[in-house]
Formats: sequence, C-alpha cells, structure tokens
Amino acid sequence: MKRLLLPIVVASCVSALAQKAAPPQSDLEVLLQHMILPSNLPVSEAQAFCEAKVPRMPKVTSLAEWQTFANETRRDVLDKIVFRGALAKQWRDAKTKVEWLDTIGGGPGYHIKKLRYEALPGLWIPALLYQPDKVQVKMPVHLAVNGHDAVGKAAPYKQIRCINLAKRGIASLNVEWLGMGQLRTDGFVHTRMNQLDLCGVSGLAPFYLSMSRGLDILLALPDADPARVAVSGLSGGGWQTITISSLDTRVTLCNPVAGYSSFRTRAEFPSDLGDSEQTPNDLATVADYTHLTAMLGGRAALLTFNAKDNCCFASDHALPPLLDAAQPVFKLYGQPERLRSHENFDPGTHNYEIDNRQAFYRMIGDVFFTADASFDAKEIPCDMEVKTKEQLDVPLPADNLDFHQLAMSAGKDLPRDPANATREKLAGIVKYESFSTTATQTGEETRGGIKAAFWKLRMGDAWTVPVVELARGNVTGTTILIADEGRKSSAKDIETLLASGQRVLSVDPFGIGESQTERRSYLYALLVATVGHRALGIEAGQVSAVSRWAVDHFQTKATVRTIGPRGSLVALVAKAMEPRSLGPLQPSQHIESLHGILLNNWTVIEKPELFCFGLLECFDVPQLKALAEKAD
Repeated sequence: MKRLLLPIVVASCVSALAQKAAPPQSDLEVLLQHMILPSNLPVSEAQAFCEAKVPRMPKVTSLAEWQTFANETRRDVLDKIVFRGALAKQWRDAKTKVEWLDTIGGGPGYHIKKLRYEALPGLWIPALLYQPDKVQVKMPVHLAVNGHDAVGKAAPYKQIRCINLAKRGIASLNVEWLGMGQLRTDGFVHTRMNQLDLCGVSGLAPFYLSMSRGLDILLALPDADPARVAVSGLSGGGWQTITISSLDTRVTLCNPVAGYSSFRTRAEFPSDLGDSEQTPNDLATVADYTHLTAMLGGRAALLTFNAKDNCCFASDHALPPLLDAAQPVFKLYGQPERLRSHENFDPGTHNYEIDNRQAFYRMIGDVFFTADASFDAKEIPCDMEVKTKEQLDVPLPADNLDFHQLAMSAGKDLPRDPANATREKLAGIVKYESFSTTATQTGEETRGGIKAAFWKLRMGDAWTVPVVELARGNVTGTTILIADEGRKSSAKDIETLLASGQRVLSVDPFGIGESQTERRSYLYALLVATVGHRALGIEAGQVSAVSRWAVDHFQTKATVRTIGPRGSLVALVAKAMEPRSLGPLQPSQHIESLHGILLNNWTVIEKPELFCFGLLECFDVPQLKALAEKAD
C-alpha cells in the first residue's frame, strides 16, 4: 500500500532580532481574531451534553433485583465494550503463553520470580512474582497494577507494597502496564489504542486481557486461595483496579487509589478526564463508574482518594458519588462494613505512600486474616530491599506487538464489505444527527474593504457554532471554509477566495478553533464517544446545518473548502449523508484513504474525530465519495 503522508512544514530558524519585529496583522487577520462565543461556552456545552447522557443508578429494593442488574451489566460491558469486534473476541479466547524465567533474591521471607506472559498472542507483558518463602495451606494472592509512572513496575512505592504483602504470606504479581516501564514505547502510547477502534476492534481489550491473564497466573499457583484475591493500584492503576475488580468476580478485595470518578463528575471536573482506556467508546451507554463501584457488592472494597490531589480525582469531588452509589448495595448484601474509604491528608497529593499503603494492609488484615490476632498493619521497613529498574527488567521478544502494529494488522483488509457501504450504515457508525439551526448575528465590522458579519448558529438544543461571514466587492458565489487549525490560521486561503469573488463563511465546528473545549480538546471528544455519540457525527451534522442555513440565507448552495485531514473527512461525511445540502467539496492537505490515519501513525490527541469506532471496518474514502455523489 502506498504510504499517504501529509506534507510537513518545517519552520525556519529566525534570529532574536527578527523575532522582535513581528509583522503587523492584516485587516483580514484582525477580523478572524474576533471572538464570537463566550470563552467558556464550548466547554459548558460539552459538559451539559455528556452529563445528561450518563446513566443513573437503578432503583432496586432487593438483593435479587440488584444481582440480576449487576450480572446483566457485567455481561454487557464485557461483550459490547471490552471485547467488541470479532478480533477482540479471538484474543479473549486464544491460548496464550506464560514463560517463567530467573528467580532473584528478594529479602527476608520472600523471593522474586521473573516471568513474561502473553496478554494476547504476540503481546508480552513482563512481570515479577513476589512469593513467600514459607507458604501456608492456602495463600492469598494479589495483583499489583500501576498507573502513568515512567519506571512502571520498578516504582519504589509499588515494590514496597509487594514486599510487605509477601512478608505477610501473600503472593503478589507485579505486572508492567502497557506504555510504562519496559513497555514505554511509542507504539504503546495510550492514545494509539484508538487506531484499533477505527478498525472496529476494541482498543480496551489489550488493557483488560493484561489484567485478567495476570489473575489466571496467580490462581494457577499450587497454593493459591481463590477466596482471597486482591487487586490494588494508584492512578491508572486505580482505574485498572476498579475495571478488573468490577468485571471479574474472582477478585474478592480491591483497593483503587486515586484512579477514577463518575463520568458525571468528569464532565464537571476536567482534571478527571482520563486517557482513551478510561473513556472507551460507548461505556456510558451501559454503565457509569458508579455502577462498577456498586458491582463490588458481596466482596470487599477500600476506596482511597487524596485530599489535595495535584493530578486528578481529588477526594472532595470524586469520592462522595461513588459511596452514594455503592453503600445501598453493600447494605443489601448485609455487609456495609466491607465498603470502606480512606482519605489521605499527608501528603494528600497524588500518592500511594505509607499512609495509603497501611490503610490497605488494615483492610487486608480485616478481610483476609480475620482469625489472626497477630496481624499487624504497620508497614514493615524494607527500603534496603527496593531494587533498581535494571535489576527487575525481564527479557522480552524483540518483535513484541504494540497498539500500532496490532492496528496495522487489523486494518490491512478493510473495509470488510465495501459493496454494502450504505448511508444508513454510515449514519449508525458516526451517530449522525441532522441539526435544526437558529442563527443570531452578534456584530459586524468593515476593515480594508472587507465586510465581516459575525454569527452564532445554534444547532438543536446542544451546540453553538461560530461563523464569520466575509465578503469584498462583487460577490459571485459562497464558500464554506473549515481549517483544522481553526479560522485564525486560514487568512491566506480566505484572501485567495475573496479575490476570486467568493463570500466566505469561515466555520469552527465542535473541537476546532474557537469551538475547542480546552487545551486538551480531544478529552471531550472521548467523553462524547463514551456516552454514545461521535465527534465526527456531530461535526458533520454541524457542517451540513451551516450549508442548509447558507442556502436559506444567501439563496445559493455553498462550495465547501477544507484545509487538513480533519475538516476534509468531516465535510466528506457531511456530503455523504446529505448530498443535496452541500455543494462541491474542495479538500486540501487531506488523505485519499483512511488507511493514511494508520500509516501516519496518528493519535486521537492530534485528530480526535478521525478515530470513529468501526469507520474503516465498513468505509474508506472511495465509498464515502460514492455516497456523496449519490443523491437519493
């Protein structure tokens, strides 16, 4: 396949003296700088849109009623979200390998076995088993997961936790997280999991399988006690903990630390908006994290949050909704004491240090060692036993697969059935909505012979899109312009259009230019996707609505000119959905195939709407063009 790359523009170096004399803005550039929307409106609209769609906890009055709901929810999350797509189900059902390697000395009372295992065929996870030297008849087991820490499994606070549990007779499997430690490679960047989503394969599946295979290994140990299975982790490890513990009932005790909050909370507090794996496509059409927390009922859970968290999930806003959801369920089980929370004040920042660890040890003692009066939750000093990253490294195959390689393989024969690439199927994939439009002119200005009118177009009851109307001299036609970098970047192209007699409607749809929700705008695109919509469908619907408004207002069908792959795909989908509403398309700096998204190795950070779940599975650019040329 021919590699489809966009041209790369390299900025030339300039001297400090030249930088001081920045060229003055042209009249057109000044007009394009004019802000139309209140600065907080894009964020507040996205928050309101998403928050309203997050499912609420069901009202149940009996344990049997709750158990029916929890079982159905667990099944739906696994089948419809985690293992969505035929390939993800093949990974789940595959026979994978475990390879035991060297044993190294640990410290008094335990040793460390190195191992690697396949989360799915060809994707190996390095891990360390902290195993007690003396094993009782039945041994509790513990899966230690970690978050966004560059040193991964070698993080001292993680080693200390595993060492302390091993000294208490608990086997701990310390696993490397995808994208961290030994797996900290470009191909494992978390926002590349969305390349799998584009191909119709759940990018969440590798994350889940890396945990569930870890539990398989622990429970296969000859002396493992299946009634005493714990999971714990900080930050992204806290997210892993709630995910595997709520969905895999083999887990009997869990301690997520500063790792998650309700989607409703996330909509309100941008600091809680997480990476792609934490906000997977359509999860919130089935369950919220409040549901997942309540689904721990019948087992034991310690929810740990930090009072002054300088990263995310601060206790004051993240913890209360989770407790409100889960406490009634634990009461239905007659076990309210098995749901506990711990709020850390020292240091109170994003941490799993000694205060939080000792809270975990106390929970372990109360649940796993109820008959052992000698159990002491005070941390056993072991700083001298903490090892370096190099000492804990596990050999991995040179050809270990990553997200990008998996996506390239998954996408090579797509789309799967191009002959059946219908408009109805496209509408379902992009969640297309045909918006009604109410236009309000907010102002006008003339500079250098250019007349500008500033418009707010209200799209349905959810979105407001800014439009700058520009004209100079005799107008002979109308062009809608969408630039990936926003209208402020498009002065040169607009000047060319004005010189040719075009009226220009410069539009910033959802997530672009003035309609960006914040500096990390892609996080709201992910949030939109998890509540069952798609940024691509929203933007395409908005462009179609602008085009219909232009026909009504100016009595002419507008040409649509786009600059960049984002706007070009949006416009193409819009025309494929409503070929009569849009005039000719004039794309530039675009891709001729959706395979270019994979070949360019883009991430959802850069171009969020391009990673629409299952789009490449059913469509490529030629099929979209065919629909755009075919009016019903």
